[in-house]
Amino acid sequence: MKAKELRAFCLGFNAAVEEFPFGPETSVFKVLGKMFALGALDAEPLTVNLKCEPELAIQLRAEHPAIVPGWHMNKRHWNTVTVGELPDRMVRELIEDSYDLVVAGLPKTERLRLDRG
Repeated sequence: MKAKELRAFCLGFNAAVEEFPFGPETSVFKVLGKMFALGALDAEPLTVNLKCEPELAIQLRAEHPAIVPGWHMNKRHWNTVTVGELPDRMVRELIEDSYDLVVAGLPKTERLRLDRG
């Protein structure tokens, strides 16, 4: 997966937006103001920080050298994923899981608004 594909996939989720609060080099993907993915899309290797259930995060790190505790993030809840070292399908699933976790944490009224969108 290349940066262009990663960006398009992240922006394909309902109400997803790309912002640059940390400077022009770091893309931050949010849903209703809450971050679900971030990374420097022009970096080599391409990495992305993704939210993850804590127990699954530990398991993924143990099984995949390309998944490490989230850089500059709460390491219990975030992983840094080296994109090119994992199958594209797995990266897409990890991004979708991150989005779903963030949406699940939104207030009910916002989740309902997303369902109608």
